[in-house]
Amino acid sequence: MTVKKTVSSSKKSTKKVITKLQPEAKSVVAEIVSDDHEVIDMSTEVEDAALLPVELIKTAASSNLPATTKNLLTMYLNEIRKYPVLSKEDEQKIAKKFYDTKDPAAGELLVKSNLRFVVKVAAEYSKFSNRMIDLIQEGNVGLMHAVKEFNPYKGNRLITYAVWWIRGYMQEFLMRQFSMVRIGTTANQRKLFYQLQKQKTELEQMSSPGRILELSHQLGIPEDEITEMVKRISSRDVSIDKPIGDEDSGVSLGSLLRKDDGSLALDDKLALEEQIELLKKAIEKIRPALSEKELIILEERILNDEPLTLQEIGEKYKISREAVRQNEVRLINKIKAELKI
Repeated sequence: MTVKKTVSSSKKSTKKVITKLQPEAKSVVAEIVSDDHEVIDMSTEVEDAALLPVELIKTAASSNLPATTKNLLTMYLNEIRKYPVLSKEDEQKIAKKFYDTKDPAAGELLVKSNLRFVVKVAAEYSKFSNRMIDLIQEGNVGLMHAVKEFNPYKGNRLITYAVWWIRGYMQEFLMRQFSMVRIGTTANQRKLFYQLQKQKTELEQMSSPGRILELSHQLGIPEDEITEMVKRISSRDVSIDKPIGDEDSGVSLGSLLRKDDGSLALDDKLALEEQIELLKKAIEKIRPALSEKELIILEERILNDEPLTLQEIGEKYKISREAVRQNEVRLINKIKAELKI
């Protein structure tokens, strides 16, 4: 297995994160992210990681772990400095014990010894969130999931596997924060979101009725939906086009969202598959209680690869366009409630 230290470009981008923190937290974060914690080259582990099952974990907070939601960032960072990073030999021994016996103490030790790494990953994504502590908490959930599923007998380091889940949970959190459910629930909205992001330089001109009408004809989507989407994209507090990690990397959350499925990185595929599975489960759970009109909208708009417009549904089922819209709003709210978003 190839092991390498954190590259200089990562350190450079991390320093920019540190300068935004409160004075008390700066020194702690600086020390943590400069520690000699190994960063694993995952290139040799892609096939193994791709075969690992994708399932959601029920978040169960451990009273013996730092309560990131209750403590200030500085307190949390000071707390995790108490937990040393395990050597490869010690980690293998403890991981095998947990794998074979599910000993809670062994699992807790594995989690604690990798909490510093979660902070490093959170630093990469913190420019997308005002609260780094929230990112850390999401990453910790991913880490706990990884510990639960990790098979040490394959000979890999825990972090080699865990990094996919840590990043996946952080990315899913950021997508929720960017209102991806509101922006991307229906096929029309997803189409608009991607099209408008591709034509971001034209957003300033989108207020023109002529431009909106042109785009409406081009995409086959009602003008009012385009106007609403332009407002949502333009009003977001954080740009999804800010680069992740190194400023020169050219990789942003937006670029990840705009890629075709086939070109997604492995960790993004895992996160996407997990979100799709979660959405499917939520829909199937609420389906029996949906009204006839809500079922029509579910099948004709949300689940349809070629969704009908509100007007088309109204004409096909002899109901008004406004009634279709209101039922769609209720349906989306039910899905969001089931997803607890």
